[in-house]
Amino acid sequence: MTDSNAADRRPDGFRERGRDVTRVEAFVDASFAFAVTLLVISLDGMPADVPELEDALKRIPSFAASFMLLVYFWFAHHTWSRRYGLNDAGSVYLSLLLVFLVLVWVYPLRVLFGVAVGWFSQIALPQEWHIPLHFEFGSFADLRFMFLVYGMAWSSLGIVVALLYRQAWKQRDALRLNRTERLATRAEIARWMWVPVTGAISVAIVFLIPKGGPNWLAGLPGLAYAAMALTGPVMKISERRWQARVDAETNGI
Repeated sequence: MTDSNAADRRPDGFRERGRDVTRVEAFVDASFAFAVTLLVISLDGMPADVPELEDALKRIPSFAASFMLLVYFWFAHHTWSRRYGLNDAGSVYLSLLLVFLVLVWVYPLRVLFGVAVGWFSQIALPQEWHIPLHFEFGSFADLRFMFLVYGMAWSSLGIVVALLYRQAWKQRDALRLNRTERLATRAEIARWMWVPVTGAISVAIVFLIPKGGPNWLAGLPGLAYAAMALTGPVMKISERRWQARVDAETNGI
């Protein structure tokens, strides 16, 4: 297999196959921008006085956290597009599904981060810096439902990105992926499949928490997402697992 000119290589070692922005990619970019707009619009309008402005400024941390997670999935699609430049029917449908799920995910995302930041501020900060909770849970069942919705949306997004990389893997010969690119593609599939694993752990914890237990237990489903810190080792394990097979495929080209 002949390697491409080094000038065509991205910093991550992939050849730049998606140089032209397709209509689908432009639509995905616009949809993510709209999702960010929904985060802002959901802040209940412009402040009418200084106290309302102070209240709005206190909500910046939850907005920032929500924004960063949206960027996380947008950048995943952007990177995938630049690496492979695929525009087949399967890739288009998966990209549109990603957009749909992001728009569904926006409100649970903002609600949970708003509650989490407000809860943390009331524990760790002086009273004058407490961030008000603008979403009240009437019962433990309400909290369970919200974590369930968030976990399902988070998991679905990870699965869709993994399927996009799977789509590229199925076309590895047509794309003429070299050994490095093939190993990285398999690692990316493992990376994004780890996302629904963390979501499943969170959902499982929700149903394991005893009703009427201490208040601090309510935050455990959210802490499950700290398992995303293990993404690097998961990718390394995948690379080692596929190394022999990828070498055999590459040598056969």
